[in-house]
Amino acid sequence: MKEISGERIGLAVTGSFCTFSKAFKQAEKLVASGAEVTPIFSGNAAGIDTRFGKASDNIAKLEEICGRKAILSIADAEPLGPKNLLDLIAVVPCTANTLAKLALGITDTTVTMAVKSMLRNEKPVVITLATNDALRASAKNLGLLMNTKNYYFVPLRQDAPQQKPSSLVADFDKLQMTIENALEGVQIQPLLTS
Repeated sequence: MKEISGERIGLAVTGSFCTFSKAFKQAEKLVASGAEVTPIFSGNAAGIDTRFGKASDNIAKLEEICGRKAILSIADAEPLGPKNLLDLIAVVPCTANTLAKLALGITDTTVTMAVKSMLRNEKPVVITLATNDALRASAKNLGLLMNTKNYYFVPLRQDAPQQKPSSLVADFDKLQMTIENALEGVQIQPLLTS
C-alpha cells in the first residue's frame, strides 16, 4: 500500500447529511497522516441547512480541518484535472444521486465536475457510498461503476437491514486504507462486510 503523506486528495462531500460527522472525522485522519486535503462540496451539501447542521458551519469546519478553502462551484472544480492539482479524489459521502450521475457521465454539480476532471488524467476516484436504495434502484449504477476503470469503493455493509433492507453504507473507517490501495490501482477487499 502507498503511504498518503504528501498525496493531494480531494474530499468531495455530497448530501448524505447524516454521515457528515463520519466524513469530517476521516478528513482529520487524512490530514494527520500528512495528506494535503482539499474540500469540495456539491451544491446541496454546501447550501442546505438540516437537523445535522448548518451548511455554512459544515463548510467552515471542513475548511478548518483541511487548512484550505473549499471548492464550491463547477468553474472552480474544472481545472483540477487540466492543472494536475490532485492525485486522487474521494467522494465522502457519495449519495445515490451522485452515484447515478457518475455512472451515466452527467456533469452538472461541483462534485461530478471534480470527478470528471480527475478521470481526464486517469486518476483514482474513491466512492464512499451512503444510500437507502443501493440494493434497489441504485444497484445498476453501483454495478456499472464497480466495473469502470479508475473507480474504487470503500467496503460496504447493509445499514440496519431489518428496517432498511435496501440500504448500504460504506465503512468510513476504511477510507484511508481504500485510498492507499487505490493509489496503487488496487480495490481493497473484501468489498462487502458484515
